[in-house]
Amino acid sequence: MYRLVAASLLALASPAFAAHEGPATIDAALAQGKKEHKPVLIDFQAVWCYSCYYMASHVLTGPEWKALNDKVVFVEADADKPDGQAWMKKLRIQFLPSYVVIGENGEELGRILAERPRDKFYPEIASILAGDARLDKLKADAAKGSLAATASVLDTYQSRYQGDEGMAWFAALPSTVRNVSDQDKRVALAKQRLILLQAKAAKDDKAIADAATKVLAGNIGCDRPYVLDDLIGATEKLPADQRKTLLSPQKAPLDSYIDTQVFAASPACADQRSAVLSTADLDAAIGDTAGEQAVLQRAIKLTRERIGGNLGGDRNLADNLRVYYVRAKNTTELDALQKDLIAAYPNDYVYAYRYGRSLIDAGKPEEALPWLDRAASKAYGANRISVASAKVKALRALHRDAEAKKLVDATVSAEGKAFPDQAKKLKESLQS
Repeated sequence: MYRLVAASLLALASPAFAAHEGPATIDAALAQGKKEHKPVLIDFQAVWCYSCYYMASHVLTGPEWKALNDKVVFVEADADKPDGQAWMKKLRIQFLPSYVVIGENGEELGRILAERPRDKFYPEIASILAGDARLDKLKADAAKGSLAATASVLDTYQSRYQGDEGMAWFAALPSTVRNVSDQDKRVALAKQRLILLQAKAAKDDKAIADAATKVLAGNIGCDRPYVLDDLIGATEKLPADQRKTLLSPQKAPLDSYIDTQVFAASPACADQRSAVLSTADLDAAIGDTAGEQAVLQRAIKLTRERIGGNLGGDRNLADNLRVYYVRAKNTTELDALQKDLIAAYPNDYVYAYRYGRSLIDAGKPEEALPWLDRAASKAYGANRISVASAKVKALRALHRDAEAKKLVDATVSAEGKAFPDQAKKLKESLQS
């Protein structure tokens, strides 16, 4: 699951993995859904999202996908284009990919966050389309005393990142329901996840650590790496001994998770990368350098075996390998791989941009510029600003400030209205 950081002149450029035809915008899809009396399935994605490649190539294919498309109006929403970004803010989308189902009258029916194996994705979508996730019905059942419905409503608020709203709804339930709710493990866990959201919104590290620890004690399946990231981040400022005491109990359950759910022959969890990186981060935080390197090398070996000699065969795996090299600081292998990835995926900006940026970090701005020029020729929307930011850094390092200012002015003129926050940072880069 890719955590988010984000009509251009290059709007005709499109994500290299997008392989599904459909309406051009979400508004057009909603209008079509209303006309045809069908729900709309929105696929929020981006060209730099490794998990999106997994879904596009491994899950959104085959007879199940064809059957689903007969039941819904499907629309792809690019996070780097104005329409996609506007709807992401409206729906509080914070991870890619995210799949949101909107009813014909504009109501949200449910959502799925992050990648899923095929055998999990289609049953979840079927449940949403069957109406099981309709919030009003669940709320009514919860008020009548259904703890299963109570947990489902809380889970829905959690998936929408509505911590305050979810806890306010729970507080308004009849006392006869609230007083027995914590006896139900699923309800108790769902409440803790909302409390974690509230703590994160308040940027309260102690509250984040407390809530994340309680959530990690529950059965949270494939979400374990993401919650662990919250705990690791919230304890970063603690004294080393205190931090180790808080984090060490997470080592055994995470190792078990990695062995049984991620590195297994038939993984139950699709997001291998987050699991590997969270494990490495946990090992680093508790001072287990050997463990940190071991999980990275294990992931590198397994990924190489799965790719074979065909980088173009599975972009998700290829990009995972790149990140494992970065994390393990395998510089020689990384440089070779990045050039191979540029050759394997020549029609988008991503790998030329990343390679150019790595050359800047290595103190080689002159070498970086041709790669960034190549990336710029493919970039569009918000990612055009990202490429420009890297190029400005290289130009300024070479004391070519006039060129840097000209680039900033042109990019802001083209993209600033649609992406004001990114454009502001780009302008500020001339002063930093």
